[in-house]
Amino acid sequence: MKVSFSFITIIIGFMLAVQFQTIKEPVVRDTRDMWELREDLKKAQQLHSELMTEISKYEEKLVKYDSERNDSKHVILQETLEELREASGLTEVKGPGIILTVERAYNEFSMPGENISADILRRLINELNSYEAKEISIDGHRVINTTVIREIQRTTKIDSYPIRNLPFEIKVISDDPEKLYNRMQASNAIEEFFVENLRLIVSKPIDEITIPPYEDTIRVKHMEPMKSEKGGI
Repeated sequence: MKVSFSFITIIIGFMLAVQFQTIKEPVVRDTRDMWELREDLKKAQQLHSELMTEISKYEEKLVKYDSERNDSKHVILQETLEELREASGLTEVKGPGIILTVERAYNEFSMPGENISADILRRLINELNSYEAKEISIDGHRVINTTVIREIQRTTKIDSYPIRNLPFEIKVISDDPEKLYNRMQASNAIEEFFVENLRLIVSKPIDEITIPPYEDTIRVKHMEPMKSEKGGI
């Protein structure tokens, strides 16, 4: 019991000594004289001046960046306009693809003056779109989302342009022209064209095809500019 009591007492005394040493604050005296204090103050003032200069420089940069960002709005709008023109088909595009040539079959059932029907042409365009064609032109005329293929007085027209002469070409740009070529080789469109006394010839993939821009005016219906909110755009 005495040994245990002595041991516990030693531990408690050691802990108290450590705690006292920890909370004891050493007394530090400032032994600097007046000249040393003035020199230290001068250094602090110099450091403060340098920091203020740096802050001013960065503030000027922020103002400049804000100004450039405001000026760049016109550039951003111009870039957006060009992107919209390209997406709408108003610019010339180039890329890999295939060329389909439509010509007369010259079989015994062909009739002079026969023309391609609008229905078979629409089915072909729908099939090309289902094969992920990116851009299409028919007889040199760009096909876009609003393009109308119709027959007026026995003449098939692409929008307002008639197709009167055979042969003519259908140019197609695709991300995978080899795949598009293989699908068109196995397509029923070749037989459908032959039934109409026409031959549909599918070219092998071409590295670069040029498709012209859409020539007509795009008319937007049922849309009007949104009125700006107060203090907004």
